[in-house]
This record gives sequence, structure tokens and C-alpha cells, in this order.
Amino acid sequence: MFTRNSSLWATLVVVTTLVTGSQAVLAQTAAEQQQSLYDRLGGLAPISVVVSDFIETLVPDAILNANPAIDAARKRVPAPYLKYHVTAMVCQATGGPCQYQGRGMKESHAHLNITEREWDRMVVLFKGVLTTHKVPAQETNELLAIVDSTKADIVTSPQQ
Repeated sequence: MFTRNSSLWATLVVVTTLVTGSQAVLAQTAAEQQQSLYDRLGGLAPISVVVSDFIETLVPDAILNANPAIDAARKRVPAPYLKYHVTAMVCQATGGPCQYQGRGMKESHAHLNITEREWDRMVVLFKGVLTTHKVPAQETNELLAIVDSTKADIVTSPQQ
């Protein structure tokens, strides 16, 4: 009888261990899914580096600067100022602690007469910077969705 009870106890211990282990894995997976995009990107430091590289790529781009309004804005607005505001915006939009204090997208871009072609170019440059920094696919897609949510306020010119 002891042998039979020992086997029963051993089976219960194994089942309990498996169930407990499975619950721990499920809890960890749930915690990862609840983690903000800001946290998954690594916080403010990595975000600011990616934004800095993005602005450094964007500002001298010949295709974008072919638009006289964009070119004039690039000469008038210092890159560090853009980096500061875009970093704060990305930090806030991804669930971080920053508070963006700049103007709205529509107000800050209306005078630039940005076309669909110029928007597409900016997205290509942004994707390139994300690839360079090895941002994972899920986070890249979430960032692109955030960027895409601003398109209606930024693309104002029907011209190509």
C-alpha cells in the first residue's frame, strides 16, 4: 500500500510542479504583454538615441529639402530643438513618463505643405533608422502605427 501511495504522491508532485511551472510561464507572458512600448524599447535613453539618429538622417535629406518650405524650416529650426520635442513626443506616445509640450502636429506642419511623397520618404528614413538600431518587428510596427496616426495632420498638400 505504501508503494501505491508513493506513486500517487509522486504523480501529484509532478503534476503540481508542471501546473505551477505553466502558471509561472503564463504570468511572465502576461506581464510582458502588459509592459508598455516605452519599457519594451528600453526607456528614454534608447528612444533619445534613435530619435537623434532619425533627425540627423531627416534634416539633410535632399528629397525632403526639395520642398522649399521644409528646407526653410530646417534652416530656421535647430536640430537639437527637434530632437528634444520628438523625443518627448515618442516617450509620451509609447507610455513613458514624458510630457510633450510642443505644438500640435497640424499646427506645426501646416505651413510646410507636405505631400504624400514626402511623407512616404520620411517613413522610409524612419524604418531605416529603426532597422539600424535593430528595433524588433513588433515594436517597429507599433511605432509605425503611432507615426501613421499623425499623417492626416501632417500631409496637407495634394501635390506629388
